[in-house]
Amino acid sequence: MQIQDCYYLGLIAKLHGFKGEVSLFLDVSHPAEYQGLDALYLDINGTLTPFFIEGFKLKNKGFVAVKFEGIDTEEAAKRLLKKKAYLPLKVLPELDQTSFYDHEIIGFSVFDAAKGAIGVVTDVIDMTANPLLQIDLNGTEILVPIFDGLILKVERKKKELFIKAPEGLIDLYLP
Repeated sequence: MQIQDCYYLGLIAKLHGFKGEVSLFLDVSHPAEYQGLDALYLDINGTLTPFFIEGFKLKNKGFVAVKFEGIDTEEAAKRLLKKKAYLPLKVLPELDQTSFYDHEIIGFSVFDAAKGAIGVVTDVIDMTANPLLQIDLNGTEILVPIFDGLILKVERKKKELFIKAPEGLIDLYLP
């Protein structure tokens, strides 16, 4: 499995108890959707290595307690600390034309209904109150809050994102 065939799931943040369990921070919108997970990949020195899951308990604020097969001691679990977790892209459900996964729209051209081409998505910033689209317009950073009704269409094949930004928002960033 290659990293370009996967998406970032989260990070092994700390130990959970003394019997090999770890706390995995899931960097996803809905952690509960991952409860049936039977395996994931950890980046071990640049190589994605499969780890099979024996136990998976939701905690709070995006954390889950995970017990991996063959990791039965605190020492073994310590070797997994700060390792990044990934899942294959092929396990993601296909979305409709007005939804997207944060990782997939990086590099997409953005077109506003009123202003036309406004730049390229450089990041999706996960803010507690409201996530933001970070868009680069010739070196100028544009931040657009993501809300219901913002996304008009996602053209995956063309790598284009069509939005309807709040009136006047884009003008704040233009000279």
